[in-house]
Amino acid sequence: MESINFLKMNGSGNDFILIDNREGQIKEEDMSLLVKLACRRRTSVGADGLIFVVKSRQYDFGWRFFNADGNEVEMCGNGGRCVSRFAFLKGIAGRKMTFETIAGPIKAEIHGRMVKILMPKPTDLQMEIDMEKRPGWQSVDFINTGVPHVVVRVKGLDRHPVKDEGRLIRYHSLFLPLGTNANFMQVIDKHKLLVRTYERGVEDETLACGTGAIASVLVNAIRGVLESPVIVETRGGDNLTICFSLEENFFKQIWLEGNTSISYEAQLHIEAL
Repeated sequence: MESINFLKMNGSGNDFILIDNREGQIKEEDMSLLVKLACRRRTSVGADGLIFVVKSRQYDFGWRFFNADGNEVEMCGNGGRCVSRFAFLKGIAGRKMTFETIAGPIKAEIHGRMVKILMPKPTDLQMEIDMEKRPGWQSVDFINTGVPHVVVRVKGLDRHPVKDEGRLIRYHSLFLPLGTNANFMQVIDKHKLLVRTYERGVEDETLACGTGAIASVLVNAIRGVLESPVIVETRGGDNLTICFSLEENFFKQIWLEGNTSISYEAQLHIEAL
């Protein structure tokens, strides 16, 4: 195989390579290595992650989502929004669709470049986890919103050492062996939040993280600090809108909505791998 057709997209600053693999041209045993090589910046395409669209017996399609390090993970909010628009543009699904993930079926709606998805119900909520607070940390909570997230409330988020402290949390003994994502957030008012995220698998701060934005919103909703809908301002400057229904500390519906954009469509040459 000399080349592979792909689309490069980003969702609020999270960038992804998307490949239609419904015919199985990329074998499962080759996926992880291809991801690691293609996601390298400067020497290849470069991306936070790579998404393979695959066939599904029950839904419009399925996906295999990999972080840039080649590890497959259950869910990615911004990746989910990008793959939904990709499927619509390629005629794989209509404006309303359901696709299959490890975290469960995900519903999506396309409104031009704006895409919203219905997220899986969160699990493993732990308020004030047993972790020593560093200077400036006001609270430390944990929740799984499809993937694990620690949420730290701080002041002066723009100056906070997210990369250094995020790496410490990501590899903390409490979360071995799989690790966790680390979010640092600052509440502006009842309907607005600032969030910066260190993502495992990327091993750096990213410009946005959909599941991290949701995690940050939900723990603050439990505390009574935030009310639906919430605008989350990301590091990249784009806004994500999160709507949720909360009854007696139980979340019923969680929608993630935001902008998507296409960078380019091209062929990945074998020399880039």
